[in-house]
Order: sequence, then C-alpha cells, then structure tokens
Amino acid sequence: MIHYKTPAEVELMRDSARLVSKTLAEVAKVLKPGVTTLELDKLIAEFIRDNDAVPSFLNYRGYPFSSCISVNDVVVHGFPRNEALREGDIISVDIGVIKKGWHGDHAYTFAIGDPGPAVMQLIRVTKEALYKGIEKAVAGGRVGDIANAIQEHTEKKYGYGVVRELVGHGLGKHLHEEPQVPNYGRRGTGAKLKEGLVLAIEPMINLGKREVYTESDGWTVRTNDHHPSVHFEHDVCVKKGKADILSDYSIIEAAELANPHLFTGQAAALPS
Repeated sequence: MIHYKTPAEVELMRDSARLVSKTLAEVAKVLKPGVTTLELDKLIAEFIRDNDAVPSFLNYRGYPFSSCISVNDVVVHGFPRNEALREGDIISVDIGVIKKGWHGDHAYTFAIGDPGPAVMQLIRVTKEALYKGIEKAVAGGRVGDIANAIQEHTEKKYGYGVVRELVGHGLGKHLHEEPQVPNYGRRGTGAKLKEGLVLAIEPMINLGKREVYTESDGWTVRTNDHHPSVHFEHDVCVKKGKADILSDYSIIEAAELANPHLFTGQAAALPS
C-alpha cells in the first residue's frame, strides 16, 4: 500500500532528511586516510542523537550499526570496521534517522584522494543519473520513468553495470514503504506517481558488470568482479511539474570541497 503525505508531514520529513544531510556533512569534514569506518559510525550515531533523533538503521532487521559504510567494491550495507581508510578509496556513506516519528534516508559517495579518472567519471555519472531520475519524479508519471532515466544515463550511455537486486523505495513513518524504485526499467510502467509520495531514489552503479553477491554476514553486498561501485541517494517528494528534493547535498558538497583530503573533480558541480 502506498502512503501519501500531507504538506505538514512532508515538512516533518524535510527536517529528517536535512538532518541526514547535516550528518553526512559532518562525515565529510573528518574523512581522510587513517580514519576507520567504525570511528565514522560512532560520530554519526552521536551527531544524530545530539540532534534529538535516533539512527534508523541500528537494529533494523538485526543490522548492528548506525550507518552503512561501503568502501570500493562494496555496493551497499557495508559494516563499519576497525580498518583504516586509504588514499584512493571511495566510500559510500548511507545514513537514516527517525525524527518526530518520520524517517530521512540518503547516501553520498566520497573519494579520499584521487581514485583515478575512470572511478571519478563513475562518481560523476552516478550523481548525474540521480538527478536524471529525480527529473521524472513528477505527478502523472510512472516509477518506470525514473528507473529508465537512470538506466539510460548509466548503462546505455556509459556501459556501466546497473545493480538489479537492490532498489530505491518509498519513505515515511517506515524506513521502507511502497513503491519500490528500481534503477532500470521501461518508461510508462510501474506505480503511478501522485503528489505527496515521498521516495528515496538511489542509483547503485558498478564500474564493471552488474552482478553482485552478499557476504556471509548477510548484509555486505559486493560486486562479483570486485570493480568499484558508487551509490548516491536523495529523498524526494513527488509534485506537479517538478519534484521537491527534501535532502540537501549543498552542505555536504561544501564540506567536501573544504576538506583537502577529498577529491571532487567535477563530481560536486551539479545542482542540489
């Protein structure tokens, strides 16, 4: 069942989404070689609680951490670990919060040092694809329009692997609501988009093939060929004419650009 939000509920969700953005900006400030992802998870949990919210992910279906931190060939759901990040790593940080009963949930991929032109292009193109999908999140359209826009820009244009097993989703009082939002599909198919529908749109795009596997921990998803994967995610409310982006990448990008340990290339030049 699809749940549509009132304007007042959308504003509460905007507050939750913006808290995720602020938390990701705090992460961007401290990322550098030598930092462990377990240290980042502790920072994330403390910042969320200091802002009168709780982490959505902690204990969700048994997940044991407050964030998902995925490095290099980990697509999503990476466990924070006591291993130091290194020059050239790319790191996707996915965070969820519950504030006043409403969820915010989005992700951003950072490059620590220069991972090389092929990976920087993957970061740029995946971020572009997110906005291509958001352009289609308008009343009267279909979920397949979002999915097709992402697939066309990544798989068809650049030959990247679009992950099939993991999808975006509705968002609200629950972390995962209907409808599912794949990153591949045909225009004009899927659930109809109506005003008040809030979606977490999240392209997960591989530099190599699309095939992935889940490790024995039951969570960590890696690319089969161990080529890097990139993940971006925004919280978006469907509107007439133009989608309303509830999360705010601008504060993350500002922190990213201010950190000399992070390499942006052209990846941070897109609108928020």
